[in-house]
Amino acid sequence: MREKHRLPPSRDDRTVAADDTDHARLSQPVAAAQRLQRTIESRDLFRGDNEILISHDGAIYRMKITRQGKLILNK
Repeated sequence: MREKHRLPPSRDDRTVAADDTDHARLSQPVAAAQRLQRTIESRDLFRGDNEILISHDGAIYRMKITRQGKLILNK
């Protein structure tokens, strides 16, 4: 029986051994996905206005709703 000629494995086909840093890096997105994120509706923040001021860490930020309905945050 004839043996088929095999090409060396491509980069995508190689098996790579995982070390501790790989495990930690791979588990982070899973942990983040399992955490529930608080969602706040923009209409609750703006309450009918097109612009609000946000105080953060001693600085004032301005958030606007554009005519196209997008949000812009400026310091």
